[in-house]
Amino acid sequence: MIIAIDGPSGAGKSTLGKMLAKRLGLLYLDTGAMYRAAAMAATNAGISLDDQERVVSAVNRAHIELEGEPDNLLVSLDGEDVSATIRTPDAAHAASVVSTISGVRQRMVELQRSIGESAPNGCVLEGRDIGSVVFPNADVKFFLTAKTEARARRRFEEDNAKGRETTYEKTLTEIIERDRRDSTRKDSPLVRADGAIKIDTSDLSLDEVFDIMLRHIEQ
Repeated sequence: MIIAIDGPSGAGKSTLGKMLAKRLGLLYLDTGAMYRAAAMAATNAGISLDDQERVVSAVNRAHIELEGEPDNLLVSLDGEDVSATIRTPDAAHAASVVSTISGVRQRMVELQRSIGESAPNGCVLEGRDIGSVVFPNADVKFFLTAKTEARARRRFEEDNAKGRETTYEKTLTEIIERDRRDSTRKDSPLVRADGAIKIDTSDLSLDEVFDIMLRHIEQ
């Protein structure tokens, strides 16, 4: 079984994807972590993210792997554990930049399909283009969204809980800019895939959204 979860930043995709994978015994694939690792491959090589050709070359050479349980996902880049270092705001920004590069997206789609298709029981994938590009024939497709302010508030609270220094205003600005890049890029822009079940999570708890998603999967 392949379950695709798409939507803008801060809509709850990662948390709910992990919850579904654990409940259903499926592999969890955090595609955002793959883009963060891809960006790190370029920056580690001293390449400017504006130099698209060299960025694509660095990403094509990089060896990115994801292993482990949903709550303890190990992300490695060329054999090095980068699970913690890719979770910073700077890494998120870099991932957002490289994700607009067509050659990078092509490489990531190849990796995502390979990992998803080789998963013994199936896979839960979350990102921006899973249902529209990576797995357009997924068994179940979701599009999670929420009001911009609600998504910024969640991300701000999440960063605070992890000890990251930021402000709500800065987080809101970053969310708005991320939305702009995701929805206007030429290659695989953020869209609701055909047949995707749209859920607005603005005023719902995680458990409420989880129950809604489970009911659709069971059907």
